[in-house]
Amino acid sequence: MVKAAVLGASGGIGQPLSLLLKTCPLVEELALYDVVNTPGVAADLSHISSIAKISGFLPKDDGLKQALTGANIVVIPAGIPRKPGMTRDDLFKINAGIVRDLVKGIAEFCPKAFVLVISNPVNSTVPIAAEVLKAAGVFDPKRLFGVTTLDVVRAETFTQEFSGQKDPSAVQIPVVGGHSGETIVPLFSKTTPAIQIPEEKYDALIHRVQFGGDEVVQAKDGAGSATLSMAYAGYRFAESVIKASKGQTGIVEPTFVYLPGIPGGDEIVKATGVEFFSTLVTLGTNGAEKASNVLEGVTEKEKKLLEACTKGLKGNIEKGIDFVKNPPPK
Repeated sequence: MVKAAVLGASGGIGQPLSLLLKTCPLVEELALYDVVNTPGVAADLSHISSIAKISGFLPKDDGLKQALTGANIVVIPAGIPRKPGMTRDDLFKINAGIVRDLVKGIAEFCPKAFVLVISNPVNSTVPIAAEVLKAAGVFDPKRLFGVTTLDVVRAETFTQEFSGQKDPSAVQIPVVGGHSGETIVPLFSKTTPAIQIPEEKYDALIHRVQFGGDEVVQAKDGAGSATLSMAYAGYRFAESVIKASKGQTGIVEPTFVYLPGIPGGDEIVKATGVEFFSTLVTLGTNGAEKASNVLEGVTEKEKKLLEACTKGLKGNIEKGIDFVKNPPPK
């Protein structure tokens, strides 16, 4: 039996993500948790004629404990979007605190669950989750993932005009690094099947993959960010993790992981100088089975992108670790 839990289920990503998980034939139990509205979201979804039995919990009455107990996979889209007048640092402190406290619950109530972090900034929130799990003595690098699938989905979509594929997702594009701006590096030289990007369109295409979220923010005119596409990407990755956990083989997904704890990871640490990095990961019954080094033989342009990426990533990772080790005053 698969029990999935969504932490932050009432939000802009959480609701459509919960809807997709409710329709997944592999999920038999779905627990929703948030600080507001969760019973209503659960009641609404409970009318859908699919397999998953659904429940919704609030913080009162040990809601987090009830949502997490027995969970095999936990997806965390919790957090707040940036509001007018709020600095990125303000946003970081709030979301970092939310993720830290939720992961403490995971460490206590379902320490063996697969943990999928969507909450931004992923480059910092995944190291935060790792530090919390380490402190609790339950950290398994193979079971902690930062969801970077939206970058892959965008790369697939934006290159369709060059791939000529009716289904853009038929092209595999390794997108490595992190999950914000210049830390996102699409390796177009490594696509399968191979595609050719015209020289004059390359830079604009890279920028669009790296900053695609800005298009959505502008189009929503300040009323939101990329919630629906992120929910789809989060579901796509969660479904892959569930399928692999049930024994399906050959599933490979880019994801942001702690490399030293995963076979093949040390080689990428040596190549990049960072311990957290998004790369192609083979998924299995216990989570991340192998991290593949796709950085060999990249083009000169991609090398430059990777230099900027690792420089930015180092700071992001340190910021997350420091938040746990030296928490800001309340």
